Amino acid sequence: MNPLRKLIERINGNVIARNVVLAVCAVVIFLFLVSVLLNLFTRHNKYKQVPDFSGMNIEEARQAGRKASLRIEINDSLYVPMYEGGVILDQNPAPGAEVKSGRRIFVTVNSFRQKMVRIPYVTDFSLRQAKNNLEVAGLEIDRLIYREDIATNYVLEEHYRGELITSGSDVRAEVGTGVTLVVGMSPEDSTTVIPKVVGFPLKEAKSRLWEVGLNVGRITAEEGINALNENEARVYMQEPEQSHLVTLGTPVALKLTLDTKKVEQGSAASDRAAEAIVEARKEQEEAEKEKDKP
Repeated sequence: MNPLRKLIERINGNVIARNVVLAVCAVVIFLFLVSVLLNLFTRHNKYKQVPDFSGMNIEEARQAGRKASLRIEINDSLYVPMYEGGVILDQNPAPGAEVKSGRRIFVTVNSFRQKMVRIPYVTDFSLRQAKNNLEVAGLEIDRLIYREDIATNYVLEEHYRGELITSGSDVRAEVGTGVTLVVGMSPEDSTTVIPKVVGFPLKEAKSRLWEVGLNVGRITAEEGINALNENEARVYMQEPEQSHLVTLGTPVALKLTLDTKKVEQGSAASDRAAEAIVEARKEQEEAEKEKDKP
């Protein structure tokens, strides 16, 4: 008799053995069906390359997305004058990335015009509060002009394109526009210490400088930095260096890069320079104390 047939007959003749074999078969079949269904629903190992949607309007992008089994969603909008309104400026994931069917592609669309906001009245506010109010409105400081006054770092006047902003003004400006502030400065309190802004994005670097009464000087951006990726760039060099004691209103020049290694090197160099500056200032103070001794 065939050995396989003999084994089958023996299993059929034993109730326990038959039930065990049936249970094992049922488990194998169940696992096979689960694997097939998971592959079906997750489209296992089925990837698509993301097309380049830049330059398309949103409807064109959605049509192209449907053909590629991808979903297009607007994630953000910018206003870049050099591009037409409504076109896609950026996307995530980037063109060429491999994704599964049905993946959402987030796009940044160019606005048709920049948003206009009312300039808040910040005269008689402290410089820090005035800066914060302007930033909340989507504006920034164009320039700090210091004028001798007993109230150091309090706003005396506010100007936009030569126009004095008063409590009753209803002047509107594009988001991102700078406002000039005339700020008080007493002769006895006319200096500040430059903060470290190396390693920070431009927006935060500016804010830190304005907060302590400094102007933003010349901004130099490396090749490849534009309106779309400027938020990713970081300051890798500032001049004067951090920890210098300077007069209020001094401009600080900034250099931007997308190179993280250059930022790390610039940060370390800035810290070393700051330590030397602080040490030299301490030595000078000690020397002056010794000089004043009778």
